[in-house]
Amino acid sequence: MSNLVFYDFETCSSNVSYGQIIQAAAVLVNDDFQELDRYEGRCKLNPGIVPEAMALLVNKTTPKMLKETNLSHYQMIRQLVDKFKEWKNSIFIGYNSINFDEEFLRRTLFKNLEYPYLTNTNGNERGDLFSLARACHLYYPECIKTPISDKNNPVFKLEKLAPMNDIKHDEAHSAMGDVLATVEIAKLLNKKAPNVWKASLMTTNKDKSFQLIKEEQLFCTDFFYYGKSVPFVLTFVCQHPQWGYPMCFDLKADPAYYFNLSRQELKKELDKKPKVIRTIKHKKHPIIMNPSYGINFDNYKQLGLKKLKQRAKLVRENKDFAKKVASILDDDARERQELDSQLDIYPEESIYKKFALDHDNKLMPEFHKSDWKDKYTVIQKFKDSRMQYFGKKILYEESPQSLPKEEYDLVHKEIASRILSTNDEKWNTIPRTFAEIDTLRNKFKEDKEKLKALQDINLYIEEMEKFYQKPS
Repeated sequence: MSNLVFYDFETCSSNVSYGQIIQAAAVLVNDDFQELDRYEGRCKLNPGIVPEAMALLVNKTTPKMLKETNLSHYQMIRQLVDKFKEWKNSIFIGYNSINFDEEFLRRTLFKNLEYPYLTNTNGNERGDLFSLARACHLYYPECIKTPISDKNNPVFKLEKLAPMNDIKHDEAHSAMGDVLATVEIAKLLNKKAPNVWKASLMTTNKDKSFQLIKEEQLFCTDFFYYGKSVPFVLTFVCQHPQWGYPMCFDLKADPAYYFNLSRQELKKELDKKPKVIRTIKHKKHPIIMNPSYGINFDNYKQLGLKKLKQRAKLVRENKDFAKKVASILDDDARERQELDSQLDIYPEESIYKKFALDHDNKLMPEFHKSDWKDKYTVIQKFKDSRMQYFGKKILYEESPQSLPKEEYDLVHKEIASRILSTNDEKWNTIPRTFAEIDTLRNKFKEDKEKLKALQDINLYIEEMEKFYQKPS
């Protein structure tokens, strides 16, 4: 088995496109969970990034930390990239990382002129312990202790899960504290639910994951709805014609009913909920189990494995049905793309809209290796306007004297117009954070420590406001 890299970020915002990583931690372990290496870094907040007050309260970050930490954001990302490249051929795992930390990392690398897909290419694979913990608990409820919500659902928040399972987690919401707790949860799941752990290692690679889903006659997997994991027994129908996902049939439904429907009738049925055709996000570490696990649950238990196999066989042999489903999905996707194309897309959120040009990818190492005084010359060589934009932002943040005065003024004015805006913007603004602080003051009016922290944050935002209200 590959080495494992457990990692976590603390951020100034929940917005993956416009927020910033302010603390990073990662630990490299072997397949026996023995630590081999680690990385930990904290950085300043970039100028023009407006933090969310609640995010700073949660991860106990003060304005002083944001201003006086030794590392700049660019420096920390350079260190992290070097370390992750050093740990190549590993499985990168976080806790709810695929939907949050991973997306933050990809966009951060993209904006810092690095290849964004560092953790799942060039021999690397990725997993998510959050979804794995839920799956383990679904199939082996006794393998891990969980708090219970007021809606009688198991709770999988790391800061609650760790202490219930006698795992030290004194520094919850610090990057290294969360990483070390995640490692211990992984060790526990590997020990108490080894079958699920082994299954999870089969889907950390997107290509292997797709092939497994496609080739298995039927399989069991879980989806998370309204606070609980729900099992499904499925069989492959077709690949999504636009997004590439495996589309699978829910075998608790009788497929024969759908085979003879007209295209229009079938489309109506596919739009109904619960969905009979399920999308498997094969790139996001689905947990694929033997179908025998599924027949332990209602909806499938009464059918039995024999009946489920018969239904799967009918679906997989009906190529006309697969073509009809694919055609309907294609039409729906094209309609959605047409609507999306009418939306304003900013460079920060364009990562999946257009890949960087090969020419620009080859220039990126030159940009990083160049002296600050020479980086602007490299920026001018980029063909993609997004790369030029990101390069100028880096100079503005790290070495403003290296930008020509007119370029500095343009960047400064754009940042000012964004963060001083009173509109409901995609990014966090100064007026929005002032409003958030007022709300939190009322919420924590009896908590002197939090009120002091909010006052410090308020002063920090006031300083930022004064700076960007002045002419550059």
